[in-house]
Amino acid sequence: MSTDLPAPDGPSEPVVQSVAGWRAERVRIFWIWLVLTGLLVVFSLTVPARLMGPPASPTMHSVESTMTLFSVAASPVAALVWAIALYSLLRWRSKGRPTADGPAIRGHAATTVAWAVTSTVLCVFLLVWGMAEMIVINSPAEANAPLVVDVTGQQWVWTFSYPSQGNVESDQLYLPVDRPVIFHVTSKDVIHSFWVVQMGIKIDANPGETTKTSVMPDKIGVFDVRCAELCGLRHAEMQTSAHVVSASDFNSWLSQNGGHS
Repeated sequence: MSTDLPAPDGPSEPVVQSVAGWRAERVRIFWIWLVLTGLLVVFSLTVPARLMGPPASPTMHSVESTMTLFSVAASPVAALVWAIALYSLLRWRSKGRPTADGPAIRGHAATTVAWAVTSTVLCVFLLVWGMAEMIVINSPAEANAPLVVDVTGQQWVWTFSYPSQGNVESDQLYLPVDRPVIFHVTSKDVIHSFWVVQMGIKIDANPGETTKTSVMPDKIGVFDVRCAELCGLRHAEMQTSAHVVSASDFNSWLSQNGGHS
């Protein structure tokens, strides 16, 4: 009895695409990538900063410009990933149950080197920019007679004290416009996070420790103060307002609360 098995239908090896075919595929992917890059750059220049709200300090301006720059720099990389993914879904998806593996992916030295060099340059640039911005943002506001404010977090309220103005205390933050402010931040119970949203400052409030951050409000108005660290059942309610007022209005507020300028 013969034990020979019938030959399978169709070729046993996948059909290898021609060089010209691969070049055409790459050209199509390139055009998709180019269009997506343009769209993402326009999005990066217009949307992220607006979602963060109007800035109320130079620090927030730096945060928004950094977010915009990082988004623009990431656009070509994201567009390349999306272009390949979209083209794969639309052009290379299986029309039925696959019967064989696709062709092996071989390395391409030029592409590998270009990807490695581009990624390295991009990462180094973003690292240097980020570190430089952090130095500027975190530098203490020691010039021009800074206002010192003690910030205490506890479940689930903020308390603000002005030690050089007669230890005036308030559950809302009052600041004079265009004057540097240094915050001394601590907590009475668990870890909180002091976040003045539109001023772009956020720092942990740790029990038994004092952390410092600084800012210079440059816009009169009422802004949001929130806790950015999950601190218990009523964490979402741990928010208050920061009132940025003129120097004369700030001195009047101090006098009304038993303090002095």
